[in-house]
Amino acid sequence: MYRMILPLYLLLNITAAGAQTSLANTTVLDSYLDDAVAATHIPGLVALAVDRDGVFYMHASGTRNATEAKAMTPDTIFRIASMTKPITSVAIMMLAEENKLDIDDPISKYLTALQSPRVFDEFTATGYESHPANNAMTIRHLLTHTSGLAYSFSNSVLARMLENSNDRAISHALVHEPGQRWTYGESTRVLGTLVEEVSGLPLETFMRNRIFLPLGMDETSYTVPRELNHRVATVHRMTDDGLVETPNPDEVSSPMNGDGGLHSTASDYAKFIQLFLNEGVASDGARLLSARSIAEMGKNHIGAVRVSTQHSTDLALSRDFPAGAGRDTFGLGFQITGEHDSIGRSPGSMAWAGIFNTEFWIDPAKGVGGVLMMQYLPFYDSAAIDTLLGFEDRLYRQLR
Repeated sequence: MYRMILPLYLLLNITAAGAQTSLANTTVLDSYLDDAVAATHIPGLVALAVDRDGVFYMHASGTRNATEAKAMTPDTIFRIASMTKPITSVAIMMLAEENKLDIDDPISKYLTALQSPRVFDEFTATGYESHPANNAMTIRHLLTHTSGLAYSFSNSVLARMLENSNDRAISHALVHEPGQRWTYGESTRVLGTLVEEVSGLPLETFMRNRIFLPLGMDETSYTVPRELNHRVATVHRMTDDGLVETPNPDEVSSPMNGDGGLHSTASDYAKFIQLFLNEGVASDGARLLSARSIAEMGKNHIGAVRVSTQHSTDLALSRDFPAGAGRDTFGLGFQITGEHDSIGRSPGSMAWAGIFNTEFWIDPAKGVGGVLMMQYLPFYDSAAIDTLLGFEDRLYRQLR
């Protein structure tokens, strides 16, 4: 069984973060995570827990690059994919606070490509029929994934519309009326374009100046500096022959989109979580968002609608997701945990994930958050989700 031993300097750094929360027994968590890697096909992971004051638990296990036999370390850089979405949502809220937009504005006020959306009716022998949308698509719809935009890997209607096409979802009919139901999709990519349109800045420039630098997220970016390439985890894919590793390219880079593409570490993302635990204030005391905006992002903004199961159209890329379907609601950029009986995160907690099995949650009621970073496909693989749930359960049981 492989166990990651943290070097003294890193242990000191974690302690120096000033966390006030402590765990009754960290060995329980360490052993669980090590065993999860040893007993499954998970190549490696980094797990972290944070409170309002700092990181109070961190553990790395397994490998970040199996071909080169590189051990997973706490400073490993991951492709966080859709964990980009909440960051883009914060950017939108910043612009709203500056009165540069209103989240109930129709998106067509800013982006002409969405001035006359149509809604899917039915497939025909030559394509599909659609009708003009009855409801205006608003920024709120985009923040809550109720816009009608989907992803083809998790929506069979869009997958069929995009058959033999590399078009974006925005180029085709919506899969339902805006506001009608919850469908995971390209909504936050549109929000990324909106940030650029309203701010006049490239998305990454806005994020870096307004979010990353103030929070000290120094290792979060769309393109990893070459001198840090050796710390980037490789991506694995499950195949009939087992896990297949894809070597990292010389330049680790992703398109600058609002719905994905960022690279980050568990520690960097913990600083983003702390922004919410501290009601919009960075560790140096600078206010990035008002407490009111932070609270609004964590409220139910879809009414009686519930998060629904997204059925995969590509099982090599993703399994069905998310957990909490039929129970949870959605806020402004986050899935909101509904009432439940488990010992883990509180109702009202905020969460989302990335397609390479990176996960996080924010529990304002208990003042803690968690991060679990892995780097393999398919998304929502049972081993990844079981490990997340087991980590969360044991973490809460050990909280003092």
